[in-house]
Parts: sequence; C-alpha cells; structure tokens
Amino acid sequence: MKPTTPLFIVLLTSLALVGCEKEKSTSQQIDQLKVETKQAARDINDYTFSQRAEFTTRMQAQLAAINTDLNQLDAKIEKAGGTAKVESQEKLRVLREKTSQLGKQLDNAKDATESTWDSVKAGSKKGLTELQDGFTQARQWVSDKIAP
Repeated sequence: MKPTTPLFIVLLTSLALVGCEKEKSTSQQIDQLKVETKQAARDINDYTFSQRAEFTTRMQAQLAAINTDLNQLDAKIEKAGGTAKVESQEKLRVLREKTSQLGKQLDNAKDATESTWDSVKAGSKKGLTELQDGFTQARQWVSDKIAP
C-alpha cells in the first residue's frame, strides 16, 4: 500500500490543528494526536526501498511539523516564570536534541542501501515515535504546570 500525498497533507494539517484548537482540552488534543501518530506510523511501515525518497520527504515534513509545535510550546514556556520555566526549558532542550538526531537519521535514510533499508526505516520510525511521545509528554507537563 502506497500512502498518497493528499492523505499526508491531511495528516500534517490535522497535527497542526490539534495544536491550535482551543475548544478541546489538552487531554483530548493529546488523545487525538496519539491516534494520528499511530496511523502515521502504520503508513510509514508501507514504504519499500524504492520509495525511500518519498519516505524521507514524509518524515522530514513530520519533523518540520513537530519543530513548529516545539516553537509554539517554547513561546508558551517563555511567558512562564520561576522553576516551571527552567524545568520546561530543559524538557524542550531534550526534545530539540531528539529532533536533531532524527534529522541525522533521515539524512542516513537517503543513503540507505537495499540491504540496510529495513533497519534504517525502523530506526527512523522509532526516532519519530520517541520524539512524538516526548513532545506529547512535554506538552502535557507544560499544560499542567503553566496556565494557558
């Protein structure tokens, strides 16, 4: 099954909207993000070696969306004060490091050989899942500690 570009665009748009929806509670937004993340992970499994360029493009778009969300979270953190701000900044720093690592993994995916493709794809998928989970946890933590 080959994922289509329109499906991907819908997924990215929905991820962006999850961060922008004010009517939903943070837990509802996080639940929705988890569902969309699981679907994206399933779609990523479907890429073959011959589709590695599409895979890396899609993963880079997801990474860019997470970076946008991190920037929004960072702006919220900047408005905070005291220990919550310091702790939040540390969580954000860790997530930025994970985005950098995933970016390097995606660079490696571009150069993968057919024999290393499954391993590279799995590593990239794992990195994205960990980053998304870390972002979800940080977002929840910030929401709990810092008033909207």
